[in-house]
Amino acid sequence: MSTTDTGKPVYNVKNPCIAKVKRMFDLSGPGAPKHTAHYEIDLAGSGLEYTPGDSLAVQPTNDPVLVEDTVKALGFSGDEIVKHPKTQAEVPIRQALIEGALITEIDNKLIKAIVEKTGGNTPLAELSQPEKKEELKNYLWGRFVIDLLLENPAAKFTPEEFIATQKKLNIRLYSISSSQKAHPDEVHLTVATVRYTSHGRSRGGVASTFLAERVKPNETLIPCFVNHGKGFRLPEPQEETPIIMCGPGTGIAPFRAFLEERKATNAKGKAWLFFGEVSATSCFFYKDEFEAYLADGTLTKLSTAWSRDQAEKIYVQHKMLENSAEFWAWLEQGAIFYVCGDASRMATDVDKALHAIIEKEGGKSPEEAAAYAQAMKDAKRYRRDVY
Repeated sequence: MSTTDTGKPVYNVKNPCIAKVKRMFDLSGPGAPKHTAHYEIDLAGSGLEYTPGDSLAVQPTNDPVLVEDTVKALGFSGDEIVKHPKTQAEVPIRQALIEGALITEIDNKLIKAIVEKTGGNTPLAELSQPEKKEELKNYLWGRFVIDLLLENPAAKFTPEEFIATQKKLNIRLYSISSSQKAHPDEVHLTVATVRYTSHGRSRGGVASTFLAERVKPNETLIPCFVNHGKGFRLPEPQEETPIIMCGPGTGIAPFRAFLEERKATNAKGKAWLFFGEVSATSCFFYKDEFEAYLADGTLTKLSTAWSRDQAEKIYVQHKMLENSAEFWAWLEQGAIFYVCGDASRMATDVDKALHAIIEKEGGKSPEEAAAYAQAMKDAKRYRRDVY
């Protein structure tokens, strides 16, 4: 095992820390539109270290049922020997697919091979033309490798040929939701389980269903290591810098870590948390913890947005605008604004709300507001961890 000069172990993708989940529990209640859970991973004796704002890289395995269905669609027994996509060791193809192949995503190599093996007698032949990129993307949405195999039974593969068409099953990154000062021998994750149905088949995200369905506490081995998020850090505890945290859904993860760290270090400076989800009754993650932080002063202000608890949908950006005067006052006091969560919509909407607040409360033109926001980024006072 490689170590640092201080003798601490160095964990990475080639040398992961092998850990186990010691405890897991549901964060979402009955009626929640999706399942979200809290996982506590045992680090005792590992020497693995992390800081709030870091992510944990987890190496999942594929669903064995999906692997068996894929092996069957290929006409294999599952015992055929192939080279493991990641280690190059000779293993049964069943093991190679469970541990090393991304069978929930389709590589162009597979499309090309199917077109060749069917003599072009497949919808994929036309869809793989360069000008049909968007149509191919739409066609592949919600399809796994097995779907293409079942839709193109004339395409026959040898085990070696098939493995060569597969992407590697790589690590998944999750924002860490604990402070090591509060939990010296643990790392916590907050994960929404991705489940959906498409083309008549139930689907699941590889890593989220691995954690939710295939991990047995204190039994299943989880290879993991820390991905250090240098740009997403708290100010020094003794600084008076206010912080504003915006983390709807599982975007709450790093801010739970931030608050645990602030409590453990008796941090100065005000702290304001914006949290949003579908409903206060089924999705108020870590409610008791946040209320305790409000009571003891670790958290100064908590603003919540529940999108479906009333006729009109309310999101975190609406709560920012509702509190625009106070939000602006915090910015003018030098607050750092942190955003974590969905990049496609939430982060964009929150960014628009930030600009609107700067314009309205600062009496600035759109151009001046954009310059103010850019100055915040340059000063590392507007930090985003979006995905």
